[in-house]
Amino acid sequence: MTQEKRLIFITGAAGFIGYHLSKALLDQGETIVGYDNLNDYYEVSLKESRLKNLAPYDNFTFIKGDLGDKAALEDVFKTYGFDIVINLAAQAGVRYSIENPEAYINSNIIGFFNILECCRHYPVKHLIYASSSSVYGANKKIPFSTEDPVDHPVSLYAATKKSNELLAYSYSKLYDIPATGLRFFTVYGPYGRPDMAYFSFTQNILADKPIKVFNHGDMYRDFTYIDDIVEGIIRLIPHTPQADENNVRYKVYNIGNNQPEKLLDFIGILEDCIGKEAQKAFYPMQPGDVYQTYADVTDLMADVGFKPSTSLKDGLSQFWTWYKAYYA
Repeated sequence: MTQEKRLIFITGAAGFIGYHLSKALLDQGETIVGYDNLNDYYEVSLKESRLKNLAPYDNFTFIKGDLGDKAALEDVFKTYGFDIVINLAAQAGVRYSIENPEAYINSNIIGFFNILECCRHYPVKHLIYASSSSVYGANKKIPFSTEDPVDHPVSLYAATKKSNELLAYSYSKLYDIPATGLRFFTVYGPYGRPDMAYFSFTQNILADKPIKVFNHGDMYRDFTYIDDIVEGIIRLIPHTPQADENNVRYKVYNIGNNQPEKLLDFIGILEDCIGKEAQKAFYPMQPGDVYQTYADVTDLMADVGFKPSTSLKDGLSQFWTWYKAYYA
């Protein structure tokens, strides 16, 4: 049985997850239109390098654009007529949201609203969008389940992601847009984001600079390798949500490793990969941070038969191999 041809729109295509997802789908023969504003939140050269790897694919088209520009976005939807929309574009980072709140409102709220409006006026078969494990805030019950209340965000970033879920639900209800939200848990791997701890730790260890260890190392994270995130998304693309009791085709999933690791153990594995010990500077907990994250992935396993399983040792060694090659 041949797979039906789909035209897939991926926002944030030059970003960490967007790049890896685009590449995997292009390798499967899918046709992708990528969209990104290439902002300078972190080094633009890294985003350009990712795009350079995608450029040789005949089935890939890149458009530089901002989700905040509604007219330009509408023009893209009108021109292409997408089957699937995967919204991964967002202003990322919990700590940055405390210093630059406006960037999060513009990108994560207004930008996502524009995506929803385009899906309303140019109907799609499935809208998939990135939420975040940060919506769980300081919830004490673990593992975090999508059934848990998420009414106490501890950062503006988390609040914008929760807002995305509410907006998507209302648009699904009002305009029958099949929508799936994905709560990602601490994603890491090659071509990752330099603002993430494992990336900056690596840079500082190599430069003989101390690494900042918050809450004195007493933190747990459900580190999830990029390939597992991509596999989860790809399996969910054809899996449109069934109507719920209110006849709304909407669902939220956790995608996490289902195995939280202590921050100090994580640093130890990274030190082993690099072959060098880190100088550690211990600090109290930062505003916006949470003590632990831990994903319940029961729904993901039940609906698409998949559970992330890459070990931290394997994932970090893959990252280190890439890092050495990229930064020579």
